[in-house]
Amino acid sequence: MTASESARWAGDRLGLPQNGPGSLAGMGRRILAIFIDWGLAWLLCIAFFGGSNDFTLLIFGVMQWLLISTLGYSVGMRVCTIAVRRLDGMWVGFWRSLIRTVLLLLVIPVAVWDADNRGLHDKAAGTVLVRM
Repeated sequence: MTASESARWAGDRLGLPQNGPGSLAGMGRRILAIFIDWGLAWLLCIAFFGGSNDFTLLIFGVMQWLLISTLGYSVGMRVCTIAVRRLDGMWVGFWRSLIRTVLLLLVIPVAVWDADNRGLHDKAAGTVLVRM
C-alpha cells in the first residue's frame, strides 16, 4: 500500500469521516472562527480595559482555554459549527486545552500543519478540529 492509498482524504488517517459531522473542519471555518473569537475578545477589552492589546490577548486566551476545556468549542467555533475533540473521542479537559491555548497564542505552531490539517498546537495537545 502506498502513502497516497493509505490516506484518501485529510483526516482519513485519524479515522475521521470524509464529510459531515465528525469530519475534519475546513480552513475557511477555522479562520472565520478565530476572527470571531478575536473580535469578541477585542470588544470585551475595549469595554473593560480601554483596548489594551495585552488584555485582548489575555481575554482571548482565557476564553479559548475555559470554553474549549468545558464545552469543547469557543464562541466563534460554535457559530462556525466546529469543535475541538481529542483523537480518542474523550473530553478535551483542562490540561490539553491549556497546552493547545498556549501554543495558539504563540501563533507559529498554528501556522505549521500536517497532511491532516492539524496544527502543531493540536498535535501537541492530541486534539483535532471537527465539524459538528
